[in-house]
Amino acid sequence: MALSEFDRQLIAATQGGLPLVARPYDAIAERLGVRSAQVRERLAQMQQGGLIRRIGAVPNHYRLGFVANGMSVWDVDDAQVDSLGEQIGALPGVSHCYRRPRYVGIWPYNLFAMLHGRDRAEVEKQAEQLRALLGAACRAHEILYSTAILKKTGLRLARMGQNATTES
Repeated sequence: MALSEFDRQLIAATQGGLPLVARPYDAIAERLGVRSAQVRERLAQMQQGGLIRRIGAVPNHYRLGFVANGMSVWDVDDAQVDSLGEQIGALPGVSHCYRRPRYVGIWPYNLFAMLHGRDRAEVEKQAEQLRALLGAACRAHEILYSTAILKKTGLRLARMGQNATTES
């Protein structure tokens, strides 16, 4: 996707995050000297075109008191993984849930769900709830606990005049 000058300005204005105000798109529009609708429309087009995957909050779970963060990995029947994954992704303790390929003999897990708790016992209790929801479709699972916070960033412009890149 070729970037226009407005695209570059919009990315530069949002790459550090949206302003923490009641109407962030209005604030960005004012800074860029355009209408709020133009900001919303172009961001939606960038998302539809695949330049932006999503627009959402990226909380620091540790600062919120959730120091036990575990990626629960599940070996779920392939015929049911999509419908069960949608149910799990809608649960309040799950920040993200997705399907991944298996690697026979190496990695049997095809469903991943990130769980957050104030301690490991809380995460394990959530995993028990997921296990009950998965029922007979689940053959095995593990919880892989986070040991460090990785820097999370969104779309960035490497340098004006070059293509946009995604850093994470």
